[in-house]
Amino acid sequence: MIYSEKILVTGGTGMVGKHLQELLPNATYIGSSIDLRDWINVDALFAKLQPTRVIHLAAKVGGIVDNINNPAEFYEDNVLMNTNLLKASKKYNVDRFTGMLSTCIYPNVVENYPMTEEDLFVGPPAETNLSYAYSKRVMAVHINAYNKQFGTNYNYLVAPNLYSEHDNFEHGQKMHFVTALLKKIKEADNNGIDTIELLGTGKPLRQFMHAKDLALAIVEMIDNDITESFNVAPTFNYSINEMAEMAIESLDKDIKVSYPSGDGLDGQYRKDVSSAKMLSLMPDFKFTEFKEGIKKVYGKL
Repeated sequence: MIYSEKILVTGGTGMVGKHLQELLPNATYIGSSIDLRDWINVDALFAKLQPTRVIHLAAKVGGIVDNINNPAEFYEDNVLMNTNLLKASKKYNVDRFTGMLSTCIYPNVVENYPMTEEDLFVGPPAETNLSYAYSKRVMAVHINAYNKQFGTNYNYLVAPNLYSEHDNFEHGQKMHFVTALLKKIKEADNNGIDTIELLGTGKPLRQFMHAKDLALAIVEMIDNDITESFNVAPTFNYSINEMAEMAIESLDKDIKVSYPSGDGLDGQYRKDVSSAKMLSLMPDFKFTEFKEGIKKVYGKL
């Protein structure tokens, strides 16, 4: 489909951004070449491009250890980016703004799972990535505030852990769990090693979604001019150990998994969210099955 809108995508060189490039080739994609923490840069970008729709994917992200060691950077960098993008969108009369959030913004523990959009503010996020989670949660507050005060039609999508053949395969700090897992499996297989080691205990439950599914949801949102905010997550919710075993089985490898570090790096035990609202808006949407998705990623290693 050819869009008449001028679409600006931040974080355009990340996993979701690369899949969007396949689906929305005429949009403008920006990566790390522009410092979105700097208002002067952002203002100049919007003055030049005059976008009518903004898809804000850019974020400072990292693993549990990185989040624990650098909480101030995770909070400040993300809040600055989010604030500048929203401020510029309002200044330059952007019709539609969509911010990308993570399921880690939800409370650490709730009474009932999966969590719905109404559960967002019932408690604090997990301590292991508190700063990052709050930096993303306040973007939801910011977007809602703009809609209430200025009558804008801005929204946010909340996605779980992602993986893709477009992940950063060479950067250990930025590599996502599924990619890191598959890389460990491949290295063990190539070197005749019969056991791989993973952090934590393998017990935490996670919804892992192929990044193209999020890109497809964004495109469907644009096609149908959906302005509501909602979760985008598959219905399956596996433990870390189950995912590791499924990956090994589906790839037909004879490898075992061990957890020598114990529970100190488990992170949040459970944070699965419901996609009922999304599927009421997109009833024909189909998520990629985990075993199908990991085979795509493994073929790129």
